[in-house]
This record gives sequence, structure tokens and C-alpha cells, in this order.
Amino acid sequence: MKNLLKFLLFFGVGFTILYFVFQGQQASYQKKCDFDFVTQCVAAGTSKAACETQLPVADCSLAQKVINDFKSVNYFWVLLVIIAFMLSNLSRALRWNMLIRPMGYPVRTFNTFWATMAGYFANMALPRFGEVVKPGLVTKYEKIPLEKLVGTIVVDRVLDVICLLSMIGLAFLLEFGRIWEFVQQEAFKGEGTGSILQNAWVLAFLGIILTGVIGLILFRKKIMQSAIFQKVKQIFLGFWEGIMSIRKLNNPVLFIFYTIFIWLMYYLMTYLCFFAFEPTAKLSMLAGLTVFVFGGLGMVIPAPGGMGSYQYLVTQALVLYGIGGDDGFSFSMILFVTISFCNIFFGILAFILLPILNKEKDTDTNTPQ
Repeated sequence: MKNLLKFLLFFGVGFTILYFVFQGQQASYQKKCDFDFVTQCVAAGTSKAACETQLPVADCSLAQKVINDFKSVNYFWVLLVIIAFMLSNLSRALRWNMLIRPMGYPVRTFNTFWATMAGYFANMALPRFGEVVKPGLVTKYEKIPLEKLVGTIVVDRVLDVICLLSMIGLAFLLEFGRIWEFVQQEAFKGEGTGSILQNAWVLAFLGIILTGVIGLILFRKKIMQSAIFQKVKQIFLGFWEGIMSIRKLNNPVLFIFYTIFIWLMYYLMTYLCFFAFEPTAKLSMLAGLTVFVFGGLGMVIPAPGGMGSYQYLVTQALVLYGIGGDDGFSFSMILFVTISFCNIFFGILAFILLPILNKEKDTDTNTPQ
């Protein structure tokens, strides 16, 4: 019941965000439809006032547009997106093997691979629940102590955070003008233009940060002695120790290659999907990087697959490159549905295959070599 309530809560958050994003895009799409109809009607010789009384409201459904756009998708490129998805997870499984084997436990790639797929499926139900399912399945089928596998998951998550921040930094470096334009638009939505420092919300945010910094300086000794600070300190020390453990691997260069390859495939999933949808087919690789970063930030929200926030940020990123909000929303749904399908289909397949693949395995406890 507790897990069910958690699922309903997170799903509700995602659905609510998606609903408001959809409603906003529907309103914009309606205005676009109205403008196009009136323009064509006036061009045919009818007065503008008469044209405005004949607006076909029923013909301007964003939901129907999304359905039609799905039908027009080039599924060859969608297949390539799925292949990139699977290759990224194979690389993640191979990288995970490199973290496990130095502890003296032999581990088979098909177990780490399908456990990874099952973890993504679990994340669709409860955010971060996959980080429990993944090591749990490998413990079950490889007989490796759970606590040791959890340590490898921490390293895996730390590397993902570093990679995401690196991609964000690269996007800012290469496309600073467009991204700063988005920041400016969001900061001044409905409040006119001017310096960002003239925005009340920005000033309030900066004031909170400044107050926090002053507080940290004045009360640093008491803060450093607090239990919360010590706990946070231990977490960061654990993260750092996990990162430094890479130096102990037999082949750190290969480990770094797997890490880069994972995120290259993630990026290609977005870029390749551009070619599947006609309005985005001519966008550049830099546009792919920006959209990928925006989508990655959207998935941070604790909702199934980043539902709602993912669609909003991907749509906004595409608007920066001249794609209409309605087409941007359709693209976000196409990629979101593709990724969700992969997570669900291959996740269910993992739970079916793992018992079959391990049926003949010796049930004795796996011991360090």
C-alpha cells in the first residue's frame, strides 16, 4: 500500500505537469490555427470580421495533431534510437562488471545487463527504485553480497552526475547565446524586458543565496559540528572515494571509454530522433546537444521518466531553434514514448529472461576468487 501510494503520488505529479504543459501548448496551437484560418479566409475575399466568426475550433486539436505526427514518423530512425538505447545499457553493464570483478566476484554480463534493464523498468514505477532492484537481482543470481554491490551503484550514480554536469557545461559553452535567451525569457515572463538583475524573483533568489553564504561564514563552527554536516561530509567523502577507486581498476582507460560511450549514446538517442520527425529533421548536432541537456534536466523531476517536465523543457529547447511549440511538443512525446516503451518492454523481458538464463547455474554461494 505504501509503494502504491508513492507511485500514485509521483505519477500524479508528472501527470499534473504534463496536463498544464499540454493545455499551454493547446492554447498556442489554437491561436496558430485561428490565425492561419483567418489569413486564408481573408485571402479568399471574405472580410476579417466574417472570417473570425467562422473559426473551426474542432479542427484545432493538439492531441489529434500528436496522433497524426506519430503516424508520420520515420520508424527507421526510431529503430536506431532503440539500438542506441540498448548499446548504452550494454556499455553500462560492462562498466558495472569492471567495478564488481576487482572485489573477486566473477559476474556474467547477461545478468548485469538484464538487471540494468529491470532497474529502468522499476524507475518507471518509483523514482530511484531501480537502484534497489539492480543490485538485488545481481545478488540473487550471482550470490554477491548486496552491500558490496550497493557501493558500486553509488560510484555509478556519481559518474552519471558528473557526466550530466559536463554535458550541461558543454552545452553552455557551445550554445550560450540560445540558452541564455531561454533563461532571460523565463526570468521576465510577463514582466517586460531589461537586465536580469531587475527581476524581483531573481533578486530574491540572489538575496537568499547571499544570506545563506553569510550565515555559513558566521556560524561555520557550529554548522561543522552538527550531525547533519557530518552526515553530508561522509556522503561527499564516500563519493570522492568511489571516484578515486577508478584508479584501482585493471583498465581505467576502458572504464572511461565505457562511460563516455554511455553518454554519447544518450545524446544520439535525441539527435537520431530528429530525423524521424520532419519538422526537426534539419536541426544541427548542436541543437541535439541543447535538446538533450534540457531533456536530461527534465528527467531529474521525481516523476515516471520525468513526465511533464521532460515535455516542457524539450519543447522550450526546440523553440529556441525555430521549431513551433506544437511541433516541439509532438517531438517530445515521440521521444518520451520511445524511451518509455524501451524501459517497459525490455524491463518486463528482463524479469522473464533472468530466471531462464540462470536456471542451470549452480546454486552454491558465489565466493571471491
